[in-house]
Amino acid sequence: MTFSTGIVDAVGYLGLDRIFTGNMTGNVVILGMALSGKTDLPVIGPAVALVLYFLGAVVGGRVLRGHREGWTPATTIIFSLVSAILLTCAAFTKMIPLGTIPYSTVALAAVLGFVMGAQAAAARQVKIADVTTVVVTSTITGLAADSWLGARQKQDWMKRSLAVLLILLGALCGAALLPYGIWLPILASACLTIAATFVGERRRRTERKPAA
Repeated sequence: MTFSTGIVDAVGYLGLDRIFTGNMTGNVVILGMALSGKTDLPVIGPAVALVLYFLGAVVGGRVLRGHREGWTPATTIIFSLVSAILLTCAAFTKMIPLGTIPYSTVALAAVLGFVMGAQAAAARQVKIADVTTVVVTSTITGLAADSWLGARQKQDWMKRSLAVLLILLGALCGAALLPYGIWLPILASACLTIAATFVGERRRRTERKPAA
């Protein structure tokens, strides 16, 4: 899912006029600079993506209300919804190029922001330390601060390093696929989400089976 977020953020920043759809820190910073009036940075797109990300996280939290930590049926529902919306976005942008419909770029950024917010809420409920799927700043901080050169604290450096590497590789993949059509990296993200949903649900059902 972290790799998938890297793909979607590459789509947003490179294909949707510098709009982050997963990393909301980036949108807040862009908005701050844009509101100064001294740059040509966009305002509407990042603002809309930020609001819809918030709403997506609210919806995700509402679906998860009352469920235990870890992967639950509600987690599967959210990730399935994310997968379906991403597939719809991929199909839509394949059939109808962006720009042919007014405000289609902002609308796509809004939809992607919404699903990334819902995904982040579900990932947060799963409670995998240092893996939020949408941002790695805190992961990098922990990796450095707890390292041998820092506090020399015990840490899962492999998992932290992989989280950083995967979002980087996801962005690389998204940027590489984008010239072939914006639909293609969105489709790749959808397929990854479907795979993660399948694996997570299968593991949940396996863990529920009583021991022989």
